[in-house]
Amino acid sequence: MKLLKRWIGQAGVRESILGFAAMAFAGSAICVVPASGQAAGQAAGTEGIALPQGYRDWALISIARVGGPVNDMRAKLGNEVAMRAFRDGKLPFPDGTIIARLAWTAVTSEENNNAFRPALERALGPEGTQKTLAESVVAGPPTNVQFMVKDSKRFASTGGWGFAQFTDGKPDSGPALQTCFSCHGPAKDRDFVFTRYSR
Repeated sequence: MKLLKRWIGQAGVRESILGFAAMAFAGSAICVVPASGQAAGQAAGTEGIALPQGYRDWALISIARVGGPVNDMRAKLGNEVAMRAFRDGKLPFPDGTIIARLAWTAVTSEENNNAFRPALERALGPEGTQKTLAESVVAGPPTNVQFMVKDSKRFASTGGWGFAQFTDGKPDSGPALQTCFSCHGPAKDRDFVFTRYSR
C-alpha cells in the first residue's frame, strides 16, 4: 500500500493504478502453468517446432492487450538469444532467436477491484472509480501460445522465421498458421518482428 501511495503522489492516480496492474500482470505472466499440464517439448507444431523446455521462465520482452472481440492479454517472452538481440538493438535477429507469445482471456477481478476501490474513491470519487475499475482486467483462462523461431536456412521462404501455435499443449495447424508470415509482412524492416523491447 505504501508503494501505491508513493506512485499516486508522483503520478496521476489512473497512471499509477494502470502501472501497478501492468507490473502485477507481468510478474504473474511467466509463472502460469499450462492448462493441459503437458510438459514443454513433448509436442511438435508447424514445421516441426516443439514447445521449448523452460520457455515460461524466459525474460519478458513486453506485454500487450487486444480489445474486443478478441479481448485478450499477451506476454511476449524471449530466449537468451532473443533478449541479447533486443537489448543490443541487433537486426536482423540472429539464428537461434525464439520469441514466445502467451495469451489469456482478459477478465475482471473483483479481488483486485476491491483492493483498489478505497484509494480510488478517495482520489477520484465514485464516478471516476467506476470508470477506472471498468478498465481493470487480469489474465484469465489461457488461450494459446505462439512461437517465432529464427533459422535463416530452414525457414528461408518465410523470411528466416518458423511459426507455431499450441493450444492446451497441443500443436495447432490450419488457416491461422498459414497467414502468420503474411501478417508479419508490414514489419519487414524490423525483421518481421512487431514487438519492441519494453525497458
